[in-house]
Amino acid sequence: ALLSLGTDLRPLDILSEVVPTSGLARGMRVFQVQGVRGFQLAASRPRALGFPASRLFIHCDRFPEEFSIIVTLRVLSVPAKRNEYVFTLMAEESPSVLVGLRYVTLGSRPPCTKQEKARFWFNASRRGLYLCNGSAWISMLEVKQRLDYLEEYQNLVTNSETMGVEVFTIPNVGLFAATANRYTPPGSAIYKWTDGKFVPYQNIPTYQAQSWKYFTIGKKIFLAVANFEQNDRGQEFSVIYKWSRRKEKFITYQRITTHSARDWEAFVIEGEAFLAVVNHREGNNHNIDSVIYRWNPRTGLFETNQTIPTSGAYDWEFFTIGPYSFLAVANTFNGTSTKIYSHIYIWLSGSFQLFQSILTFGAADWEVFSIGDRVFLAVANSHSYDSGMPAPSNFYAINSSIYELNITAQMFVKFQDLLTYSALDWEFFSVGDDSFLVVANSFDGFTFSVNSIIYRWQGYEGFVAAHHLPTVGCRDWEAFHTVEGSYLLYSSAKEPLSKVLKLKTT
Repeated sequence: ALLSLGTDLRPLDILSEVVPTSGLARGMRVFQVQGVRGFQLAASRPRALGFPASRLFIHCDRFPEEFSIIVTLRVLSVPAKRNEYVFTLMAEESPSVLVGLRYVTLGSRPPCTKQEKARFWFNASRRGLYLCNGSAWISMLEVKQRLDYLEEYQNLVTNSETMGVEVFTIPNVGLFAATANRYTPPGSAIYKWTDGKFVPYQNIPTYQAQSWKYFTIGKKIFLAVANFEQNDRGQEFSVIYKWSRRKEKFITYQRITTHSARDWEAFVIEGEAFLAVVNHREGNNHNIDSVIYRWNPRTGLFETNQTIPTSGAYDWEFFTIGPYSFLAVANTFNGTSTKIYSHIYIWLSGSFQLFQSILTFGAADWEVFSIGDRVFLAVANSHSYDSGMPAPSNFYAINSSIYELNITAQMFVKFQDLLTYSALDWEFFSVGDDSFLVVANSFDGFTFSVNSIIYRWQGYEGFVAAHHLPTVGCRDWEAFHTVEGSYLLYSSAKEPLSKVLKLKTT
């Protein structure tokens, strides 16, 4: 055990004060486990190893205001309901404990009354340190959950291949997942989390649906689908559905003309609600406008607010930094090349204006996330193709990149490159104090059966591969939590089967 006083003084080895220089004291013996030596203390003589504090505080008759204790324990076998002090500070010539570190392994937690005030309790099973305040144990230090591994939890059979999935919670109703399915009929499905798994809840006619977006405006609840193809009558539009509390299902609310729509993004700026659609192409022309719609509270409809030129775009990502609002577009293909600029726009004076352009390679997704006070933006690069350049050895094995906001330079700068295989989606999630990114690898140039990878944040090392997950044509990842635990849901664009994985933590 080491006692550290304040911040500038050297650590003191308490054991060296306990162990006589002539040899071991009674009730002690040297113990060695896996090359590490330590002292084994007899529980039958708990106070035989005490010593007066005056040995440490030679010129001070008061206990220091600030101190820390480091204790290393190895317990090989412990009887049930063991409850003892590892360290105590006692008044000289008195049996009363002033400060104590209590070790409890099994049984109920020790009492915390005025008599135990200022005593510590180490809970071995929860690996937590608690302080008694005279009435309750206050957590001082507790080990957070850590991701250990993932298990296949549910095979979710879908109507057809799934281009995207949206997980959302309707207050006082439940947790849902909406899958954007390829074929009509039968269209796309909404599933409800029931008895620990997703079960079919509602079917909605869609036309090669690409994605869903859940959002609310006041008490109104909406779900918008991005349709890629025309309907049976040759009309091409995407649809906003509204939740009916009476019918307990989504009903058609507003149709909006779109052009091979890929994605919707919903956001609020200065109290006003907006909805942005990504138009991928019109006929064979990929260089077209994508549109930002503003909610008109008077008419209760979305109306065109701004158009932004995009190139075969796949994704919008909205985020805020301080008082500023941003909208990033993933431009994918301009008709001749996937090596094109994707753009980040900033909201200024009532509209989005260009903030920064970043060179991307068939960009399919932007994911913004924060770790501490650092802001990152990850792009999923799917395809490296340029009609005017020699073909690469592999169009699909390319780097996807993570950018970090540099406050001083007022721009995003490249932080890390990660090798991906036709990456189509990034999803950020946390377990305890750990941060993770999972990538949807969809195709390696030879097969759609490719491992998607979970990367763990390692500080100065950046993101490091931690788990390899077998996936087939992986298109989208969603992280979600229930009272039963934490999960990842992935959708497959190559088979009518999506999967729920449960995060197993230690």
